[in-house]
Amino acid sequence: MQKHYPLSDAMREFVETSTRFGAADDSVKAMRDAYDALCQYFTPARDARLAIEEHAVAGSGGRIPVRIYRPAGEAPAQGWPCVLYLHGGGWVVGGLDSHEFIAAPLARDLSAVVVAVDYRLAPEHVFPAAFDDCLDVWRHMRVQGDAWGIDASSVVVAGDSAGGNLAAALCLEIARIGGVAPRGQALIYPGLGTDRRLPSFRENADAPLLSTADVEYYLRVYAPDPASHDDPRLAPLAATSLAGLPPAFVAVAEFDPLRDDGQRYVERLRTAGVPAQFHLGRGLLHGCMRAMGRCPETTRLYEAFAGAIAAMLESRFG
Repeated sequence: MQKHYPLSDAMREFVETSTRFGAADDSVKAMRDAYDALCQYFTPARDARLAIEEHAVAGSGGRIPVRIYRPAGEAPAQGWPCVLYLHGGGWVVGGLDSHEFIAAPLARDLSAVVVAVDYRLAPEHVFPAAFDDCLDVWRHMRVQGDAWGIDASSVVVAGDSAGGNLAAALCLEIARIGGVAPRGQALIYPGLGTDRRLPSFRENADAPLLSTADVEYYLRVYAPDPASHDDPRLAPLAATSLAGLPPAFVAVAEFDPLRDDGQRYVERLRTAGVPAQFHLGRGLLHGCMRAMGRCPETTRLYEAFAGAIAAMLESRFG
């Protein structure tokens, strides 16, 4: 029996609308088709003030498509500040179109270039394929950012859900290998570990839009080898230390199995001396960002997210 989750009318309406986009069967193709249809429904028309470009980056696993959202106006002399945005979807669904609903507003509201990454998906490409693609795009930006009009010294890495996982993992890897770090990391309801004993996995086991069983399914598909589950590139919370990471903004949804992953990450960052802000989206669910403009609670979450990124880009966060 499903637990009762006290949702606002707007959030209930969002859930009801989202559940109309059910997969026709249990195949990955059907799941992707349903997710793409859901995303298209909640994606507004393109803002004519933004220039949108399609590019591809050479990666270790082949060409990696990226989409660049460029704000109106003349670029600063040193290039645009930049957000590297990594989409959610459990490493299994999603792509460049699925998260235009948030990538485009970020470019507009922050007056920054947003680079969205179409990393490889599981089960065709299992761990660490998605991570490797994100790292390859980061490396490309560091070397070739000028060609995209980007200030490579002013980049924030951001993402939601599996994208939040990849963003945190990328920050850890950059710290490990050295080099110029991102100005910050901004994560929305990220999955950051594999410890299912955290209370949120039990309390929100049957939450609408993402259940604990769903979380386990996505992990199993992307990382079928249990030996990889302690690899920080998959589970940043498995890292022995989080010292030296860039400042972080982490937002979680109250009724989400992944809620405590985000909270634990913030606690460990603060213990390691890393500035970290924690935003608890009360009454919210995993995937709720698509309700931007439809649900006041989600709009507040987006405003906090965008505000934190702006502060990071301007070096006034923390």
